[in-house]
Amino acid sequence: MEQNLFAAAQRLAPEVTEWRRRIHHEAELSFEEHQTSQFIKSVLDAHGIPWQAVAKTGVLARIDGRMADPQHPVVLRADMDALPIHEASGLPFACTTGAMHACGHDLHTAALLGALVLLQERRETFDGTILGLFQPGEELWPGGASIILKEGVFDGMEPRAFVGGHVSPELKVGQIGVRSGTFMASTDEIHITVHGKGGHGALPHLLKDPVLATSAMIVAMQQIVSRNNYAFTPSVLSFGRVIADGATNVIPDKVEVEGTFRTMDEEWRTEAHRRIREVAEHTAAAYGCTADVNLLVGYPCVQNNEHLAAVARQVIDCTFGSETLTEIPRRMTAEDFGSYSVRYPSLFFRWGVESSVPLHNAAFVANEGAIPYGVAMLAAMGLRLVGRAE
Repeated sequence: MEQNLFAAAQRLAPEVTEWRRRIHHEAELSFEEHQTSQFIKSVLDAHGIPWQAVAKTGVLARIDGRMADPQHPVVLRADMDALPIHEASGLPFACTTGAMHACGHDLHTAALLGALVLLQERRETFDGTILGLFQPGEELWPGGASIILKEGVFDGMEPRAFVGGHVSPELKVGQIGVRSGTFMASTDEIHITVHGKGGHGALPHLLKDPVLATSAMIVAMQQIVSRNNYAFTPSVLSFGRVIADGATNVIPDKVEVEGTFRTMDEEWRTEAHRRIREVAEHTAAAYGCTADVNLLVGYPCVQNNEHLAAVARQVIDCTFGSETLTEIPRRMTAEDFGSYSVRYPSLFFRWGVESSVPLHNAAFVANEGAIPYGVAMLAAMGLRLVGRAE
């Protein structure tokens, strides 16, 4: 059956590709996915798949097999939101509104729609219940996953598994990557405002220079990982935004700094937060300034269940052939799918779209030949995990 799923996904690919292009052209930012949500609902309606709204713009579809089991569903998840990027891909269906599906969520959404269509056609061949979760707001704190869980969408259920996938420009079309255990890092946002006393750049002795204090603080922060962290615990501390709104001869009163901290160890994560505050406040004080530190605790690590990873390897072998399977390394990127993985057995895989341009880049272009692989992988995992399949 799983080999037949890939053939069916290939036959459906032209239609799924059109869905993907429409979603791409109408890209919408996190928690603003109104057109995307309406389009998803229209496709589900056209194929007789019931759904309910979740987290305002999210959609939860449901397919029951011969004997429904809503208490123990398999949940297939895709994210829907785009990034605030002015697209420069040159595609004829490029978005022109200042939003862009530069992280492949358009492919994720279209692939899940395709998988649900295949599963709906096969609902007489399996027992149990499969849910299709179209989740908003993966790219923006606090993340749509946390909101869905807070709403209690899955309360009272004991899901068999949560399964999600993400496109990967590093992998070729026809490659699907799997890893057991801790796969992706936690992520936290760092927002610091350093306050001083600004004035004329030629008279620094009369000032409390927040620019100098911030410079020293950023350099000192790098030692948090290099000197406080156990060397074999992956950690990254990076600052990507520094706003000192002065001039060539004007030192401002304050400097704003934003960054990210990522790791794969919860105990060290907590300790690192303490050290970030400590270094920021004490370094600022050494220069006669003060620092206001706001740490936004973000997504937990993505944990791939060992059993589900083994199942995924079997599914890949049966559906596509062993040459498709790729064992992939851990990643310091983050995903709010981690919010599901800390509660339920979960599996997050990656599928190749072979692009020379990385994700989150205005020129990113995915190879659409990857679409049937995403469709078939989601559908095959659903069938394998839901219960008895013929």
